Amino acid sequence: MSDELSLLREEIGALKKKRNAIILAHNYQRDEVQAIADYTGDSLELSRTAATVDCDIIVFCGVHFMAESAAILSPDKIVLLPEAGATCPMAEMIEVDADRRVWRTFPGYAIQPSFVFPHDFTLKDIKKQYPGTPVVAYVNTTAEVKAESDICCTSANVVKVIESLPDEKVICIPDRNLSMWAQKSTKKQIIAWDGFCHVHDRVTRQDVLDARNKYPAAALMAHPECRLEVLELADYVTSTSGMLRFAKASPAKEFIVGTELGLMYRLKEDNPCKTFHPLRADMICPNMKKTTLKSIMNALSNMEKIIKVPAEIRIPAKMALDRMLDLK
Repeated sequence: MSDELSLLREEIGALKKKRNAIILAHNYQRDEVQAIADYTGDSLELSRTAATVDCDIIVFCGVHFMAESAAILSPDKIVLLPEAGATCPMAEMIEVDADRRVWRTFPGYAIQPSFVFPHDFTLKDIKKQYPGTPVVAYVNTTAEVKAESDICCTSANVVKVIESLPDEKVICIPDRNLSMWAQKSTKKQIIAWDGFCHVHDRVTRQDVLDARNKYPAAALMAHPECRLEVLELADYVTSTSGMLRFAKASPAKEFIVGTELGLMYRLKEDNPCKTFHPLRADMICPNMKKTTLKSIMNALSNMEKIIKVPAEIRIPAKMALDRMLDLK
């Protein structure tokens, strides 16, 4: 480690103690950021953990919607997002009532007949088109979108959430790939938004075949934000935390990792005797990599980039999250 990084780590440690702060790092963050974090994990997992910790300040090393979730679950704590420009493109693909165009599907993308992909709608528009249909919001959404939804879900529990609803038709936002994956495990009709994660959606069936050919002994793990054609060829489909658990428990010694490359840090740390290969070498989220040790230090030093969620949004957004968390 360079002298500069060592100095930054020392300064952050001193500031953290002075401010009674904790540092949360998503699994996709830079290695050096994960290395200094008090807690690493999935976005909602981190926010729930932070709500139970005795601290005054939460430094969330992730993207904007994640810091919002922490602010929703810990309204009495100050939440800092070290890089204000760290946003999630998928979360921004849906708005409640703004007049803008949602991103379109790629040419030739296979759409199952039971799916509807509105291109020019807002969330309020689609709710008007399907009155009374419950909205299931992926946690990868803004607080405003969560507040307009009935219940939240994660990539791990989306089917459980859908099955908990009495309705035979549900609206799932914003990830079309997660919706398609869920549709395989439920008889309910899913009306899916036309959103996607650009990191996961770029992976193709041919990428899987190439990786399998290159690493024939490796087990392939894929995130459900990948395309259905990819997920159907995977050995295990799960969230990043699920991948960490699977890799540790599996007797396999070699793995192909179908998610953002930041997860490699934890996988290698937790499994030093196992080998991990990226499904694609370019599975990198630039926004997740914006946070640096210097930006963490600046945020703590200057107490800047505070994320606040107004009560009129925070309260209904928390209700949507609580409905999910209350499921047995």
